[in-house]
Amino acid sequence: MGKKGKALAKERREKRLQEISELRKVAYAPSERWWSSETVAAVTGSNRGIGYEIARQLAVHGLHVIVTSRDSKHGREVVGSLREEGLSVDYCQLDVLNEVSIQTFARWISEKYGGLDILVNNAGVNFNTGSDNSVEYAERVINTNYFGVKRMIEAVIPIMRPSIYGARILNVSSRLGRANGRRNRVDDMTLREQLLRDECLSEELIDGMVLKFLDQVKNGTWVSNGWPQMFTDYSVSKLAVNAYTRLMAKRLSTRPDGEKVYINCFCPGWVKTAMTGWQGNVSAEEGADTGVWVVLKSGLADTGKFFAERREISF
Repeated sequence: MGKKGKALAKERREKRLQEISELRKVAYAPSERWWSSETVAAVTGSNRGIGYEIARQLAVHGLHVIVTSRDSKHGREVVGSLREEGLSVDYCQLDVLNEVSIQTFARWISEKYGGLDILVNNAGVNFNTGSDNSVEYAERVINTNYFGVKRMIEAVIPIMRPSIYGARILNVSSRLGRANGRRNRVDDMTLREQLLRDECLSEELIDGMVLKFLDQVKNGTWVSNGWPQMFTDYSVSKLAVNAYTRLMAKRLSTRPDGEKVYINCFCPGWVKTAMTGWQGNVSAEEGADTGVWVVLKSGLADTGKFFAERREISF
């Protein structure tokens, strides 16, 4: 993209952000508020950044929100500050890398609240900023960003509370993980086609892709094998999350009315947080907005879709 193209893209982005800023000023009508103060939402990795903002905004809208983090001291401090604002929040320590921690979390939610209405899978890591593209921590990135999401979904689906509105799962993802984006996509056309065709999607395909990538990282052949060129390990992890979101949407679609679970993913944009080295172009508050909008949508809920800037985008 040349200078003119970048300038036009920036102009469009700024215009859309201004539109969203105006939309955020419009309060939800009573007929749109399917939730109540009894609605329980949990946000992983919500002690800072985008996760914190999603948790805060959901609580501002009147939901009861469970803040989670690996560091319980920091997490409890965050909950204390939110309670001082008059918000309904609780805390549970959670490490998405630890199966015991996840099972403990699910049991705690079930025993204390009788289940969960909304899960936002936000916890994630990225060790590259700027033009860096190291894969030194690729295994941790994949294990946190993809397998962590899988572990959470598998643990939480059995405790999602029945509702005529449907329980909701939202996976925080990235445009960097688009299978058929104009830039930063995998070169393997067969893999791209398989990832984009619902009938080809399977856990074996998605898990096999990330394990193949990690194997190539270990033997030093990943550079020449056509993986995304920018933040490669992070991009591969989000490519897997996007595909898994669609796979789970298909599996969950057979549930009867009253037991539906709707699952989607969204890209918050390039957000000014610690993960980006504070180099983003939108604030955490702005980045969280679309995620909150997706899980609070009323009427017939979407499922298996990808959103950014309050619009559906392609995978």
